[in-house]
Amino acid sequence: MSSSPGWFQRLVLPGFAFKAVVIGGGYATGRELATFFLPSGPRGGLLAMALATLIWSLVVSLTFVYAFDTQSRDYRTFFRSLLGPFWLVFEAAWLLALVVILAVYAAAAGAIAHVLAGVSDVAGALVLMMGITLVVTWGNRSVEALFKWVSVLLYGTYALFLTFALVRFGDRSFAALSSPAPMEGWFVGGATYAGYNLLGAVLILPALRHLRTRKDALVAGLLAGPLAMLPALCFFVCMVAFYPGIGNEPLPSDFLLGRIGLPAFRVVFQIMIFAALLESGVGGMHAINERVLNALGSKAILRPRSWRFALAATILCSSVFLAGRFGLVALIARGYVWLSWAFLLVYVLPMMTLGLARVIRATQPAPRLQGMQQ
Repeated sequence: MSSSPGWFQRLVLPGFAFKAVVIGGGYATGRELATFFLPSGPRGGLLAMALATLIWSLVVSLTFVYAFDTQSRDYRTFFRSLLGPFWLVFEAAWLLALVVILAVYAAAAGAIAHVLAGVSDVAGALVLMMGITLVVTWGNRSVEALFKWVSVLLYGTYALFLTFALVRFGDRSFAALSSPAPMEGWFVGGATYAGYNLLGAVLILPALRHLRTRKDALVAGLLAGPLAMLPALCFFVCMVAFYPGIGNEPLPSDFLLGRIGLPAFRVVFQIMIFAALLESGVGGMHAINERVLNALGSKAILRPRSWRFALAATILCSSVFLAGRFGLVALIARGYVWLSWAFLLVYVLPMMTLGLARVIRATQPAPRLQGMQQ
């Protein structure tokens, strides 16, 4: 007889899952932070991060409550309830985005493997694809275990990163945070970054299987914002020591690691980035697997693990190699902003209108009928 899920599985694990999908390579290397937050200056960047965290917590908590009410454990069920026949618009946009996301992850993993082990970029990409395939093949338990232990590695690495950076150049960070600097654009930067990553909330719905009450869903969603932004906050505090020049660095993480001057820790940080790519890829691939398996139900002619393995291997190989061969990455990357707008239109806007209204109606007590006999 299985024990009931504890507070970690109900309240924290969904936040770890959301962080896993959000982080990726751009977040982990600091490039996204330099793009969306640093242009507003040290203090403006902190305001932008606070805004993005607030938006994440509000929209993710609403998403989790709506998913709990509608018993949606995959994005297909979720959007069929929210959008009706228009749910296919989301899936089309998501599959297009997945091609470029997985291709970019594979390229980043190849570069990391080349730096760490001197192997070819292709070998590094293959290791990432094999890792994603193996984890998702074993279903929810292996995926949740990955989210848990990679989170330990990630938070621990960022804590050390912050500690080493403060020892080496913390005085510069504090001076930058206390000095006046332009703060223009912090609202747009924070809102854009939040909207860009909100897609993760509907991709990690399988991680909500441990929720027992609407309160669980609400609290888990509210915690997701801070859990996902905490590593970025540590990174940003380190980055502002070299503001504004660091904004032009292709990889702010490498720039800062060079200033810290600890070669062994540089290796640890690269391993952490590879692990972040792994959990991000697993989050997206697991969403596809659960969507297909839940749709097939009893019609599935193969066992769940066979389906998961076949789907993951097919989609990963197709995304990485076909995209590179036929130029789909460049084509889709040019329209990626449009895909982001598509997600805002088919997910965030309906969620904050139709979804919010339905959640409020479900929250209100039923009216008492007059004249009813006991």
